[in-house]
Amino acid sequence: MQDLRVSLVQGDTVWHDPAANRERYGDLIAPLAGQSDLVVLPETFTSGFSNEALASAEDMDGPTVRWIREQAARLGAVVTGSVQLRVGEGVYNRLLWATPEGGLSSYDKRHLFRMAREHERYAAGRDRLTVELKGWRVCPLVCYDLRFPVFIRNRFGVEAPGRFDYDLLLFVANWPAPRRYAWQTLLRARAIENLSCVAAVNRAGTDGNGIAYAGDSVALDFLGQPQLEFGEGVHVGTTTFSASALAAHRERFPAHLDADRFEVY
Repeated sequence: MQDLRVSLVQGDTVWHDPAANRERYGDLIAPLAGQSDLVVLPETFTSGFSNEALASAEDMDGPTVRWIREQAARLGAVVTGSVQLRVGEGVYNRLLWATPEGGLSSYDKRHLFRMAREHERYAAGRDRLTVELKGWRVCPLVCYDLRFPVFIRNRFGVEAPGRFDYDLLLFVANWPAPRRYAWQTLLRARAIENLSCVAAVNRAGTDGNGIAYAGDSVALDFLGQPQLEFGEGVHVGTTTFSASALAAHRERFPAHLDADRFEVY
């Protein structure tokens, strides 16, 4: 593992306007060329969190997938964020992971937010995604997934011999301001209990339904301490996660050796 530069991009997403959002986020991330290894955009960054965006959902051959791949190549960094994408008969809240070499992986949000009827409109994913970057194992998830620690649980020697499932836990979100305390608390808990660093990006501003977002994007070390933290408004910033510091913490505090074994279906 090498040290990992991670950039958080907290933007005010334009309601239901993918072209405008591609331009807006493109402008925000342009200065990061050559300065970052991983650039993180919010959940549903082309539309905002909206059940009404179903009708205009793109497919995997559409302009947003092309855009995110182009951005990764131009920046020399992985670019990730989620969008509504139609696959067959269903629309998924799909996180895209585009590499500068042209690779593309995806994770479909497993836990759909029933309080906004997301589970009635969108298809649910099932399996976690783990990707590697500079020797780090990264597990990217989407918003409401944060509330489900069993699905998120980091194990040792299960996905990879002699390795943790992941070293960096990543969240993209549209998490409303009234529930910001839960967002802040659960992110820190996930870092501490999983002996993992955490990077989490939430959107800013107010959406077309009048819902306000406080931002609160954050990069946390394995103790849940912030290395980079935003408040409200539009912000872009980069922090570096230390591979040696993470390894040393796991060596001196090996709580994973006492963890319960289980399977997730």
